[in-house]
Amino acid sequence: MPNYWLMKSEPDAFSIDDLIRQGASPWDGVRNYQARNFMKEMQVDDLVFFYHSSCKPAGIVGIAKVTRCAYPDHTSWDPSSAYFDLKSTPESPRWFMVDIELVEKFPALIPLSTLKQDPALAEMLLVKKGSRLSVMPIQKNEFQHIISTTHYA
Repeated sequence: MPNYWLMKSEPDAFSIDDLIRQGASPWDGVRNYQARNFMKEMQVDDLVFFYHSSCKPAGIVGIAKVTRCAYPDHTSWDPSSAYFDLKSTPESPRWFMVDIELVEKFPALIPLSTLKQDPALAEMLLVKKGSRLSVMPIQKNEFQHIISTTHYA
C-alpha cells in the first residue's frame, strides 16, 4: 500500500516539464533535516504530488511516483555544487535523495489558494500557517480528495 507525499520545486530550478523530459530523475538538493527524514521513509511506488513553489501562482501540477528509495545525495560532497555541505562525505552522508518519475501532469495547476479554501483539506500540512517544508506527507484521504477534484473551476 503506497504512502502519499508532496514535494515542492521551484519551476525555474526543476519543473514538472523537466521531469517529463528527463524521465526518472533524482530529487536532490534537499537541505532540511525533517524533509530529508521524510524522504528516507519513502518507498518505491509511493505517490507524490509535484508542487511548483516560489512562483505565481504556486500549486500542484501533477503526480509522480517514487522509483528508488533514499540513497546518499552526492551533490552534498561536490564542492562545485550549490548543495555542497562540508560536513557530508561519501563515508558519512548527511543528505539523501529519492528518484521519481511522472505519473500524470494535470491539465491545469491547482493553486495553493484553492487548496486553502477547501474545508476537506483544513488539516493538510501544506495549508497550515508556517508550513514551509519542501517534502511532506499527505494523508490518503487528502490525496484522494485532491485527485477527485483536479478539475477545479
